[in-house]
Amino acid sequence: MKNVTLKEIAVQLGVSVSTVSRALTDSYEINVETKKKVQQLAKDLNYQPNPFASFLRKHKSNTIALVIPEISNNFFSLVIKGVEAACQEKDFYVLIYQTDEDFQKEQRITNHLIGGRVDGVLISVCSQTNTSDHLKEILERKIKLVMFDRVLNDITVSKVTSNDYDNSLEATKLLLNQGCRKIIFLKAGSNLSTMDKREKAYADALISYGLSVDETLVKTFLPDQELDLEVLKTFIISKKPDAIFCSVENLAIACYDICSELNLNIPNDIKIITFSNLKVARLLNPSLTTISQPAYEIGKTAATLLINEIEGKYEEDSFQNISLDSILIKRDSTKKKI
Repeated sequence: MKNVTLKEIAVQLGVSVSTVSRALTDSYEINVETKKKVQQLAKDLNYQPNPFASFLRKHKSNTIALVIPEISNNFFSLVIKGVEAACQEKDFYVLIYQTDEDFQKEQRITNHLIGGRVDGVLISVCSQTNTSDHLKEILERKIKLVMFDRVLNDITVSKVTSNDYDNSLEATKLLLNQGCRKIIFLKAGSNLSTMDKREKAYADALISYGLSVDETLVKTFLPDQELDLEVLKTFIISKKPDAIFCSVENLAIACYDICSELNLNIPNDIKIITFSNLKVARLLNPSLTTISQPAYEIGKTAATLLINEIEGKYEEDSFQNISLDSILIKRDSTKKKI
């Protein structure tokens, strides 16, 4: 059976070949009525695109790169699943790169990608990143770029994040409502947009309750370094907090171990809350109160945005900032004293 061509569809509808091509890729440049006519006729004629010819013509690989700080993190593992789901729906492939929280490695990866190996890049920057110069080089090579979760404010691209500020405000107020007044905040990194929002919300919640912000109750641990449990234990002993707000789950797990070692009862002596996508949080003793981010949805939304940009479905230089809701799951670690 003879393969139907774009030209044959164009002749039947009395439009140009380029109009048919753009309509079949759902381009914003083609009106809805024309798209429907083209797509319906293509379906009726059993039109099958030639992917090899499309690659030669457009220099497109239908491949995107996903650059993340670490794969072992539960959040990023779920992000990967979301990205893969979006790619499968759109017939795209995804290459996964891990920076290991190393800026030099992140630079090497982006330099590798600007060689035209992919059509677009999804990235959540590492904790050492404090410049967007290497990302701007990607854009200069006409490669599409979307940032997610850990984003940079000095570069104009589409971004997908969760509402870190609102959720951190809600979490801190939960501790305050439970009677806590000496809450320590444990940060994971000092250059990250996510950490800045979480710390600001923590401080704003204290102020809203008429409390002063004691900066000595904020402790930063660097994600690119192994967590020093002795330093954390010494900090908890010296500050004698009645609650701990952890910005990431590995800090919360460490706090559980330290509280056990110090014979501190959770939640009677000290309450703990954390950002986490750990499925086992409900199985800990006591069960851990968490702010669960929509990691899968963040990955799928970011990948869909990127692919749509690659396929020309948005106007040029039209960027989106999408914030998805996280969920505060109250469990035993923040209950009132029994």
